[in-house]
This record gives sequence, structure tokens and C-alpha cells, in this order.
Amino acid sequence: MKFDHHLHTSRHSPDSIMDPLKMIKQARAVGLDGVVITEHDYQWDADELAELASRADGLKVFSGVEVSAREGHFLVYGLPDLTDAGPGIALSDLLRLVDRHQAAVVAAHPFRWSQPFDAIVAQHGPVFHGVEYVSNNVTPETRSLADALLRTTPMPATGSSDAHDVETLGCYYSEFEAPIESMADFVAALRKGAVRPRHRQGKVRLSSGPVD
Repeated sequence: MKFDHHLHTSRHSPDSIMDPLKMIKQARAVGLDGVVITEHDYQWDADELAELASRADGLKVFSGVEVSAREGHFLVYGLPDLTDAGPGIALSDLLRLVDRHQAAVVAAHPFRWSQPFDAIVAQHGPVFHGVEYVSNNVTPETRSLADALLRTTPMPATGSSDAHDVETLGCYYSEFEAPIESMADFVAALRKGAVRPRHRQGKVRLSSGPVD
């Protein structure tokens, strides 16, 4: 199944111009099976998410969060709420929270803004359930650094758009081997590492380059 699991909407991310309804229309149009909305430090509540999903015509619509931790940005899926995961949280505390809830964490655009992601992995270990290998905010240079690191660790590579507008949505996505019907399924697939990054075919801007 094809999921874009790093994207932002205008409803809860001030830097996004992507309307949620236009998002689901575009996601279907580009052939995605599902999306996971990851607003900045905000997770959609169940009722709001259910209302959007009811209009998605079969598209799976889930919500995670992009957490602004001290050490960088991390995509987290499967937390019941963000009470203990506010902006500025130390990564060590975030990782403990993820472990406690058996959630999943993916490193968003590693090495961006000179983030020492290799040092982060050296300190905490290969604990991430995914490393964003390609996205609209992964450059060829940071992709090369991620590639070198992934060659030495068991962490899987993922792909997502990091879209803030509909044109970017689905430029990259992750392909999962197993059917995904719920957030629990999505988290389980990430934790198993049963995922690979892909890019959309056709006329689309691929900031990270194509994926083999």
C-alpha cells in the first residue's frame, strides 16, 4: 500500500496552504492508498479526523505529529495524545515515550539545517523505525549522508512528501507490504521495517532525485 506519511494542512500548520479536502482529493488522484497528517506539534483529535476520513472515499486518513524536539524534527505515530511531547522535548524523553506506548518514530529530513544526525544515532543507537530518505525537504546532499548512515545500520528508509501544498503531495511516498487499515497497522508495519521509499511517476518535482 502507498502512504504519504509526512504532510501538513492549512488547518493546523500555519506554514501550509493545503486545504484538507483538497488534500484528500489530490491523494486519490495521484494513486495513494492513504495519508498520515503530521502537523507541527499538533495531532488531530479523533472526531475531527473521523469527519475528514468520512469524506475521503476509501482513502485511509490517519494523524501522527511532527515533534519539534531539541535535536530536530521527528515524526511520531501512535501516541494517544501530546501531553508529554511538547515542543522542545529532549529526544531521549521522546524515545522513552514512543517505547512506552509502542508507537513509531521516523527521523524527518535528517541532516537538514546541519543536524548532526549521525551523532544522534551514535548516542541513541539505531532506534528509529524509519529514516526519511527522500522528501521535498531532503536534498541530494542530505540524502547522500542518510544513505551512508543507512548502509551501516538496520534502520529502514522511508519516503514522504513533507507537502505543504497539493502540488507536492505524493511526490514521494512509502510502500508497505501488508494491508493497512488502521493506525495500529501502520505503526506495526513501521516497527517491522516492512517499508520502502518510492517516487511518483510523471510530471512531478523530485527534490531528492528519483528512487531506484
